[in-house]
Amino acid sequence: PMTDLTDDLFLIHPDDSTTSPAAPTLDFTRTPTVLLTFAGNRFTRSATKDYLEKFGIGVMDWRVLVMLTREPGSSVSHAAQTMGIDKAAVSRALQRMGKAGLVTSETLLKDDRRKDWTLTPFGHDLHARILERALERQRHLLSGFDPSEVEAFTGYLRRFLENLETLNASDQ
Repeated sequence: PMTDLTDDLFLIHPDDSTTSPAAPTLDFTRTPTVLLTFAGNRFTRSATKDYLEKFGIGVMDWRVLVMLTREPGSSVSHAAQTMGIDKAAVSRALQRMGKAGLVTSETLLKDDRRKDWTLTPFGHDLHARILERALERQRHLLSGFDPSEVEAFTGYLRRFLENLETLNASDQ
């Protein structure tokens, strides 16, 4: 069910200030979707820079390492759907990672397009090393939160993702 949230909760209106918008628009400080987008973009940029400097891979490859650690033998389609990333980006990451010796694939049903991907021992080792850093970064990002706040925040994000899924399904 839709909530009773009014649009004014998320809008900034023109006023006499020099920073005023020309017309009503989304407020950068009070709109969850804007803040989530800004946070996601900055988080991805920061993690990519950090992981490239320390481990030689970007955040996309890290996400695939996590995916294949959780679900060895995943296909490009399954990984893309699970992570919410387009198949082409997942496929490019797997090709890069294959050349680096991090993943290997098994062709199924004599169809070169249908492969199941798994981590190599080198891929597992890299995952373990980056995991330490990822957890360190997460602790820093969540500093000042108590466990119940982290649990609530995570619950809000899960509910947000569920609402996004129903929105996407209704747009089909």
